[in-house]
Amino acid sequence: MGEFVCRVADANGRVFSHVEAAADKDEARQKLADRGLYVYSVDPRNTLVSGFLGVRRDRKIGGNDFLVLNQQFNTLIKAGLPILRALDLLATRASAPKLRPVLTQIRDRVREGKSLSEAVEEAGVFSKVYSTAILAGEKSGNLSGVLEYYIAYQRVSTNVQKKLIAALVYPTLLIITATAIVTYLVTFVVPKFGLLYRDLGVELPAPTKILIAITVDYRPCILGFVGLVVLTALGVFFWSRSEQGGVAFDRLKFKLPILGPTLLKFQVAQFCRTLGTLLTGGTPLVAALATASESIGSRLVRGTVGHATQMVREGESLHGALAANRVMPEMALDMIEVGETSGALAPMLNSVAEFYEEEVSLKLGALVSLIEPVLLIVMGLLVAGILISLYLPIFSFSVSGTAR
Repeated sequence: MGEFVCRVADANGRVFSHVEAAADKDEARQKLADRGLYVYSVDPRNTLVSGFLGVRRDRKIGGNDFLVLNQQFNTLIKAGLPILRALDLLATRASAPKLRPVLTQIRDRVREGKSLSEAVEEAGVFSKVYSTAILAGEKSGNLSGVLEYYIAYQRVSTNVQKKLIAALVYPTLLIITATAIVTYLVTFVVPKFGLLYRDLGVELPAPTKILIAITVDYRPCILGFVGLVVLTALGVFFWSRSEQGGVAFDRLKFKLPILGPTLLKFQVAQFCRTLGTLLTGGTPLVAALATASESIGSRLVRGTVGHATQMVREGESLHGALAANRVMPEMALDMIEVGETSGALAPMLNSVAEFYEEEVSLKLGALVSLIEPVLLIVMGLLVAGILISLYLPIFSFSVSGTAR
């Protein structure tokens, strides 16, 4: 079962994009036609071909705008407004203009008789976790309470992502700046000095000879090597986007010293946070597991949860099902087992998520604190080495002139 980005029009002539799950394009077209929609185009979602051909991928809506939208919607629901009236207000007055067409589409679907969760899922721009949480709220009659749980979940997830991004900004800027400086020196400055010294016909010190040989005489070989490295990196990247490649790449990534366990714990924290939120909102365990697996970025962890979902459906306990593939950390499994035994699985999952989120934040902060000075020293030595090698002959001339 795959997902397809479909450009469709309804009976009123309104054209919009929609993500449809189907086995192939023909099935997707048939499903849409059965709902009375006119289909303009159907393209596979998340494929390399569609990306190269410029097919637009619908991005999931998230971030601060989505958080504010949910807070506004929950406030209106709490005030006693019917869902349709609340959607009318948000469709015309939403703080983010990009959300208004989507809200208009959802309002129209609800007006046609569909449930809010169905309308949200058909919009194709919201996460599966969100539509499933709304469905649980509708079934339990506690939509406002479920929205509060989801808002808390979204706030925590957004803060964690912001911390990770903020921690990586400075090292990234250091690497980009240093790479730009070294590239400029090697591409433009060193060849000019090489021509100058060649015209002068002087004997060059060994460091200068090596630098000029690498950057001028053997430049085609160096560029070829760099090109080979880039092509290899691209090949690994595209291979990692495939299902088998992604699983193998994740296994390798999670085995890296220090960084590997941290990456795994981040994925586990994301899974536990999502599953805990869905269970707290009233979603059944099997349905919550199926939805939570879709929110996981790692193919290895997603496959583990998918296998566990089937085992739980067949009667296995959650901690036993998750332990079967030997991917999940032992501490997380122990805490989940305690939560199942005590009947407090959702709070325990949230505790696991909080613990791992805090640990990931601390580990990442420590790594960045170590990486920043190392990067500064390495890049400083590299630039200084290039400059000293370039000016060594000039220093030699000065010393020779003084001696005479």
